[in-house]
Amino acid sequence: MTVPGAIPDPVPESLTGAAAELPAGRAPRAGPGPMPVSRAYGHCERVVRTRARNFAYGIRLLPPPKRRALSAVYALARRIDDLGDEAGPVAGRLERLEQERELLRALKTVPGSSGPGSLGPGSLGPGSLGPDSSGPGPGAAHPVTADPVLVALGDAAARFPLPLEAFEELIDGCAADVAGARYRCHDDLVGYCRQVAGSIGRLSLGVFGLAGGAYGDDGTGGGTGDGERVLRRAAGQADALGVALQLTNILRDLREDRCAERVYLPADDLRRFGCTLGLDARGEFTDPPERLAGLIRFEAARALGWYAEGMRLIPLLDRRSAACTAAMAGIYRRLLGRIATDPARVLAGRLSLAPWVKAMVAARAITGAAQAEPEAGSQGESP
Repeated sequence: MTVPGAIPDPVPESLTGAAAELPAGRAPRAGPGPMPVSRAYGHCERVVRTRARNFAYGIRLLPPPKRRALSAVYALARRIDDLGDEAGPVAGRLERLEQERELLRALKTVPGSSGPGSLGPGSLGPGSLGPDSSGPGPGAAHPVTADPVLVALGDAAARFPLPLEAFEELIDGCAADVAGARYRCHDDLVGYCRQVAGSIGRLSLGVFGLAGGAYGDDGTGGGTGDGERVLRRAAGQADALGVALQLTNILRDLREDRCAERVYLPADDLRRFGCTLGLDARGEFTDPPERLAGLIRFEAARALGWYAEGMRLIPLLDRRSAACTAAMAGIYRRLLGRIATDPARVLAGRLSLAPWVKAMVAARAITGAAQAEPEAGSQGESP
């Protein structure tokens, strides 16, 4: 499984240092004491630079507070995804995912947290998971304060209204992958996409906030009744955009996933097009190419519908958040267009865009966001 907009690439072989020596999905530990927040964010930003080439095109357009917070969101999503994809017995992988769930829940028990529910602004003072944190007892660090990803995420949750429970949806989706789940119909597949991708969209929206509304570039401010109404609608659009990105991932990785005995396309659609996604001894699809092409174009058209809804989020965001979102979504929508135009390419292996194409899409996103800035300042209805 690949978390959308962010996790398409394996760890580069050139990656050196502590992170390269760790088992899949684990972050380096700082020792017996709490980790400083600045070091924790530094770790998360390195994860983004080395693991998230598509995501990085968008995140670099954000102001530093939002960029750091979204790096923490990405780093934990990356870690959870790695746990779902690692080799080994199913029971052990499911157990490690549940351990990650427990760590996430433990984050809410750090001294200074507001208790049950999402951590909101002020519940953990910015920096409260840092060197001065005393943990659960004299001289002992809290269980999560030596984990750089959770330290950074806890600080981000103190600054932005992150719906941390969305990570549990991601864990549920990864557990379904580990268990070998398959999907009967499109609605079933969309439910899975909401878990593994819509969840990340909603977490990202917690960092972005609304233009002129709840959260500015420094993550401070207050909301209004109208802002809350639009925020609920925006959350649905962020969810839809996540579904679009994940459907694109599924098409892009069709052969790779099938070789790993993973099938995401709905059984109803396979029957409709007379496809089985069977493989021969060489790992080539045995279905007639024209049937497979028809299936891929059909699924791509469905994904475009989700993009149409999800992209309505962009006018609601401030200029830099809009540029970030437009860059990431634009790269994936361009990739989807390539897939639909030439299905044979994706049937032969993973299709990707050249770096110059991604840079061009990101540049256009910046230009488009700048031109739309006057409209983005309003919390009214999107066009």
